[in-house]
Amino acid sequence: MALDRKPTPNDLNAFWMPFTANRQFKKTPRMFVASKDMHYTTSDGRQVLDGTAGLWCCNAGHCRPKITEAIQKQAAELDYAPAFQMGHPVAFELANRLVDIAPKGIEHVFYTNSGSESVETALKIAIAYHRARGEGARTRLIGRERGYHGVNFGGISVGGIVNNRKMFGTLLGGVDHLPHTHLPGQNAFTRGQPEHGANLADDLERIVALHGAETIAAVIVEPMAGSTGVLMPPKGYLEKLRAITKKHGILLIFDEVITGFGRLGSAFAAQHFDVLPDMMTTAKGLTNGVIPMGAVLTTAEVHDAFMQGPEHMIELFHGYTYSGNPIASAAGIATLDTYKEEGLFERANDLAPYWEDALHSLKGLPHVIDIRNMGLIGAVELEPMAGEPTKRAFTAFLNAYEKGILIRTTGDIIAMSPPLIISKAEIDELIGKLAEVLKTLP
Repeated sequence: MALDRKPTPNDLNAFWMPFTANRQFKKTPRMFVASKDMHYTTSDGRQVLDGTAGLWCCNAGHCRPKITEAIQKQAAELDYAPAFQMGHPVAFELANRLVDIAPKGIEHVFYTNSGSESVETALKIAIAYHRARGEGARTRLIGRERGYHGVNFGGISVGGIVNNRKMFGTLLGGVDHLPHTHLPGQNAFTRGQPEHGANLADDLERIVALHGAETIAAVIVEPMAGSTGVLMPPKGYLEKLRAITKKHGILLIFDEVITGFGRLGSAFAAQHFDVLPDMMTTAKGLTNGVIPMGAVLTTAEVHDAFMQGPEHMIELFHGYTYSGNPIASAAGIATLDTYKEEGLFERANDLAPYWEDALHSLKGLPHVIDIRNMGLIGAVELEPMAGEPTKRAFTAFLNAYEKGILIRTTGDIIAMSPPLIISKAEIDELIGKLAEVLKTLP
């Protein structure tokens, strides 16, 4: 069937694009007009291999029939239902399905619309949880340097990426940060979890000694830090964080917005690393990126702390107009069906060694100073150009697009996280073309 492609609009001025060099883009636009499985189609008719699952989110590939049909059917049957004091069956069904694949001990789901909202929700729940238990002084939040937890005020406060923070004032008070886990001098070109750095979790004890455990509500970390450039947790690091937080009565939140739904070869990173947090924030792969949706998954202990007092009273004064939206919920169920029926989590696990070998074949190419990988995610770190940080990787991004592959860059790091449906031949194509790009970089 011929695609009815819309031409690029004559005027691109109105749309202020997110996380984009707007002036550069609008001089030479890069427009996608269609997608299917592993590929995007550009406005000039080229096929581009998706090496990033969109923005870490299209884990089952693009325009998958079951998801498309579920959205169409739900839109014609029940387009919207209020989430406050009313319900609809699809949201409850999806919550049950999420609990079914979650780590043992995770029993409840609170819906949001994005990863950023999931983080804000989890931080609010953490503070309110302690207050509900009579420990209202526990209001401090601990994040991590180089952490990414979305772009709302709570998220950038506990986050640790300087460009996401420095323009926006003093942010939330009562926030501290653990050191990041990137030790290139000791862990460069590690395959999987690095050997060195578990001791970095011990810094939490210093923070506890500084502020007092009785003032700290929660620690939030990405089990594997994605947006900052794919930083793996050192062996034993997450286990130490869990032990220290438990010791001091502090909640542990895993930001699984990127790692959730098969990226590391398990439903969630909590299962991959065998560490159970008190809450997990999710989004992206929850609906395969097709409809905005997020969810905070919690233990019964966290949930039940709120289920006190008169039963006619609202237990948590928080939520969104679109929490558990019917169409998003239908997309979520169809996405989980697709993952299960096609065995995509297992597929990611099976392909991981092939992906690892392909990625590390880039070692020794010009300007490559580190390579990191786990599951179906990987990063190639480049030596920055003197006086022009980010320019070398951005040039690689532009050249890769021209060669027909989509990669993502953060600073001078190339990050890749292809859909879990990728084939070995497509891995070869992605890495092969990236090698050609790296060989010609200035």
